[in-house]
Amino acid sequence: MGQQQLLIVILVTIVIGIASLVAVTTFDSAAKKANRDALTNDITTLASSAQDYFLRPEPLSGGGRTFDGFEIRGKLLPVSEISEDGLFAQTENRTFEVTAAAGQVLYITGHPSSCEGYTPGSVDEDSVLSEPGTCNEPNQISATVGSREIVFD
Repeated sequence: MGQQQLLIVILVTIVIGIASLVAVTTFDSAAKKANRDALTNDITTLASSAQDYFLRPEPLSGGGRTFDGFEIRGKLLPVSEISEDGLFAQTENRTFEVTAAAGQVLYITGHPSSCEGYTPGSVDEDSVLSEPGTCNEPNQISATVGSREIVFD
């Protein structure tokens, strides 16, 4: 009877160990997916603000049918740091970068902190974001914003 109980205890320990490993792996992948989903949502919000800027006339602080002068500053995102030119910002879990904010097309790139090789941006002595955070290319999310469409790459 003692050997049978010992065998059951060993089997239960192995099953609990495997279940714990599966739970940790599942939680980690769900957290990464949630971070990417939040980044996609934030990029969509930022792109919508960019389209609003594009359509608003210049006398009303808009772009007057161009993305010239668009910046992230004050565009509905709660950012912890922002660059001096307002073209890249960092939140707790991600970094946003606006590239080619001119003419009829705007490009937004987001770097989730959950991606492999994520490097947070650096802040200078004046608490201004001087370098955007980055991550490996396959993990970043990019969007091309036009006057009427948002295309995720």
